Amino acid sequence: MKFPGQRKSKHYFPVKTRDPLLEQLTQQAQPRATYISGIDQTLVDIEAKVHDELLARYGLPKGNSTLIDDAAAHALYQELKGNELISDEFAGGTIGNTVHNYSILADDRSVLFGVMSKHIEVGSYAYRYLCHTSSKVDLNYLQPVDGPIGRCFTLISDCGERTFAISKGAMDKLTPEFIKREVVEGSAALVLTAYLMRASDGDGITDAAMRAINYAKAADVPVVLTLGTRFLIQEDPQWWQNFIREHVTILAMNEDEGEALTGHADPLLASEAALEWCDLVLTTAGPIGLYMAGYTEESDKRETSHTLLPGAIPEFNRYEFSRPMRKRDCQEAIKVYAHISPYMGGPEQIRNTNGAGDGALAALLHDLAANSFHKTNVPGSSKHKNEGLCYSSFSQICKYANRVAYEVLAQHSPRLSRGLPEREDSLEESYWER
Repeated sequence: MKFPGQRKSKHYFPVKTRDPLLEQLTQQAQPRATYISGIDQTLVDIEAKVHDELLARYGLPKGNSTLIDDAAAHALYQELKGNELISDEFAGGTIGNTVHNYSILADDRSVLFGVMSKHIEVGSYAYRYLCHTSSKVDLNYLQPVDGPIGRCFTLISDCGERTFAISKGAMDKLTPEFIKREVVEGSAALVLTAYLMRASDGDGITDAAMRAINYAKAADVPVVLTLGTRFLIQEDPQWWQNFIREHVTILAMNEDEGEALTGHADPLLASEAALEWCDLVLTTAGPIGLYMAGYTEESDKRETSHTLLPGAIPEFNRYEFSRPMRKRDCQEAIKVYAHISPYMGGPEQIRNTNGAGDGALAALLHDLAANSFHKTNVPGSSKHKNEGLCYSSFSQICKYANRVAYEVLAQHSPRLSRGLPEREDSLEESYWER
């Protein structure tokens, strides 16, 4: 086959960096792909500006969150759409956001378990969900259901007050039979949300989640749990502590959820307390930034070159250059903590607070998957002398998670629409090079 222009003589077709003759002598193993899997309540976030009269007509207390049935949700949606009051429709759900963001960052596959309407009309909320989910997210394992997926209406009054109307639809109807064992066992991590464990009678999503957890634990796949909301956790924190101790490897939470779970308002102390039940903790704390807490091997600890930080634990970031490990894989485990303030002080204008934690968790999962990929494809590397849980150090993961959270805060959608730039446009490149 001919190509226009000059060509380097060492190249052949197909183009190889190795000589074809030498290629026959040494067989190169094909890189094995890595992915993460997650289970979610599939729902769409619908945002609209409304008058108080509409809230009263639908029996929605202003400023509160109210469950509504499918008929009321359909009528509300049709009225909002007919009067052109809808400003935005986004694919939602904590885990849906997280796996989407992971696929955007990694430019690679992830798998989502959940439900999807069997009959989809162009322009409907199910259609919107599919349109706003990355093509890299494998949706082939969604369970088809009769009826709509979940809908969360955010109704903004003239005064700026937000009222929420939530219709569950069929989002909790996922059954255990649609959890594919080989998919879970082959993933680098299984990601779940606390909402899955509180399904109503007759809904199968809790049983489906537990089946996936059992598959993951049997195959030694890390189980990642994001808490979702403090109101769910504070109902029975002891139950959640026991659940995390028994099933969870990595815990993601914000400062309010951390306080509900541990009783500590200080996010650093909450992160430390959670280490008694799991191996790694990611805590987002709004304008304070984010914290990480975990374990590393005493003999492999690496001292930071950054300023030692004060806090409830003095100089807590001393060993933040160490890599996270599972406690069970350490001969002599020590606790490691890290913190980072908001990237560049945070966006000039925060357009959206929903999804920043999901973005941070996606960055952590990308690093974890990178470690799994490297370990699978370069098993003899000195990087894997010890069983590291992630590829990078606590400090580097904080930087990455922080940068992704910034990107979500600076846009209106809770999901990333593009990956991070390879080179920053700002002069803050030293941020990455520290």
